[in-house]
Amino acid sequence: MKIVKSFFVAFLLGVLAFACSNNTAINKGPSTMPTPKVAGPPVYDDEVAVFETDYGSFKIALYPDVAPLHVENFKKLIREKFYDGLGFHRVLPDFIIQGGDPLTRGGGNRGMWGAGEPNQPTVPAEFSTRPFVRGTVGAARKGDDANSATSQFFICLRPNPDWDGQYTVFGEVTQGLNNVQIISNVPSDPRTQKVKDLPVIKRAYLEKRQQ
Repeated sequence: MKIVKSFFVAFLLGVLAFACSNNTAINKGPSTMPTPKVAGPPVYDDEVAVFETDYGSFKIALYPDVAPLHVENFKKLIREKFYDGLGFHRVLPDFIIQGGDPLTRGGGNRGMWGAGEPNQPTVPAEFSTRPFVRGTVGAARKGDDANSATSQFFICLRPNPDWDGQYTVFGEVTQGLNNVQIISNVPSDPRTQKVKDLPVIKRAYLEKRQQ
């Protein structure tokens, strides 16, 4: 199996396994993975994340009830304007988009898209029983390290039950999911899923959630 030093998506037995860095799938047994927290109905953060892109905007409601550390990190990065100018480097049509790699800023080096910067702070896994459904926002990580999530995230466009309890769910797209779907269909290399022309995040910011 070819080793790719990047955050990436790959098929495992016909099912897409979302992972990062050196592995195309999760190879560790259940005993090496954190026990998922039992999740009830979502308890939303009082702020939502708004992403303005080349293809329109979308809003993400955040889940501090099951992933407080990921929500805190995501909001911190947004306040610092970290995501402004980054892009969604990897897509699968009508399935998923992934972005938030600092190496995509200004286009960067296409060959390094997804690798992330080695000194980025990591966030411990916060797995839960909240399922991966259409609109779910998850934290990308290295396939062999549950606690390696940084700034990269992915958005699902259809249910992915095989990922339940394997990746951190920290939010959901509540508005603009049609724009996420448009991004998922931009031209890409079918082998690497890397986009040919980077969909750019023009601006990301927080606003009060309407009750």
